[in-house]
Amino acid sequence: MSKHLSEFQNATVGMMVGVIEVSLLQPLNYMKNMTQIKQPISFNPAIMYRGVTANAINMGSCTMIQFAVGGRLRKIVHDMSGRDKDSHLTLAEEIFCGIGAGTTSALVGSPLELIMIQQQKHSAQSVANTVARITTSPPDIYRGFNGMAVREALWTCGYLSIPPVVRRELMTEFPDQFPTNDRARIPAALLGGLFACYLTHPFDTIKTCMQGDIARAKYGTFSNTFKTILAGSMGFRGFYRGATFRYARMCCAVFIMDFMGEKVGQLLYPSSL
Repeated sequence: MSKHLSEFQNATVGMMVGVIEVSLLQPLNYMKNMTQIKQPISFNPAIMYRGVTANAINMGSCTMIQFAVGGRLRKIVHDMSGRDKDSHLTLAEEIFCGIGAGTTSALVGSPLELIMIQQQKHSAQSVANTVARITTSPPDIYRGFNGMAVREALWTCGYLSIPPVVRRELMTEFPDQFPTNDRARIPAALLGGLFACYLTHPFDTIKTCMQGDIARAKYGTFSNTFKTILAGSMGFRGFYRGATFRYARMCCAVFIMDFMGEKVGQLLYPSSL
């Protein structure tokens, strides 16, 4: 997201970047979900890519909202600060913008992710049948929303707020080792992915368990699901089921979205940047 682009321009960049990320990294997301809900993992590409349409719409829509809302918040914060138009936001300001953008995107992303997880769990069902089954109970549409909102708030900080700050610091403090944005992008992605994965994973596990069990056979409310996972054989480690797959995806995703967000914006709107 860029404070130099309009909300529409940021939204189009975000949509494209989100779809590209899902298309490349869906298998890692599938393996993470199956590990969290204790289902066997298949390496059949047709199964690994089950639910990819819902996930692409989810990530495309969420990233679109995150770029648009985040870009708008950046403009507001920057204008309120009274600083020069080419100055950068502080880390705290970047994090504030990321949290606001991520929380807003969960309103759209939570129902779409529910559809994807239900498709992955019940692989024989079509999208239409999955949606029909979920919507028979309207409260289920936003099942797991609390976990999704916290996860998206912190995840957005991990890929939109932290990498630009890390890149600037590396280029300033170590100009010989990191003379360009592209050279500093890898360590920035590793740090952003670490932040995005391990702080958010417990909330993601709770959300995924709730969305994988809409019948509430084992997992009830958010607090009940927390207690159930904690009381399991793995104890607190149970919240980090699937974290390895997710960290691999997060590092790749932060790099892709940081890189593509910048390059797609330059390609589509060169006069604005």
